[in-house]
Amino acid sequence: MSFNDIYRVSGSAMTAQTVRLNTIASNLANAESPAASEEATYKARRPVFAAVYQRSQLMDSSAMPGARVQVLDVVETGSAIRRYEPGNPLANADGQVFYPDINTVEEMADMMSASRNFETNVEVLNSVKSMQQSLLRLGEA
Repeated sequence: MSFNDIYRVSGSAMTAQTVRLNTIASNLANAESPAASEEATYKARRPVFAAVYQRSQLMDSSAMPGARVQVLDVVETGSAIRRYEPGNPLANADGQVFYPDINTVEEMADMMSASRNFETNVEVLNSVKSMQQSLLRLGEA
């Protein structure tokens, strides 16, 4: 696996974690957003990832696999939670207001995980950069 492959793999992982962090931020920002109907309620967003292998790596059994991460889609999940709030201007005739089914504690834990994954990939890139600089210094001697 070349240094460029490592940069590509780690860079794609950082991009994936950025998408993950952005969807979590959107979910947290809308966790308590009321709506007048179930259809208008914000739905939690979840990214869908896939590993992408280079064609040559699949054919060559001696090559070290280096899969990139690709974001396939961002899907909306969850349903609405009904709350009885007759004084709310968004309440329907029954006094019901709809809220997203988003668990903020789970979202925060997911955010910490995504953040740590991003940091790990930054450390990988810094290590590769350091190794490349060491190799260049060896060549000078």
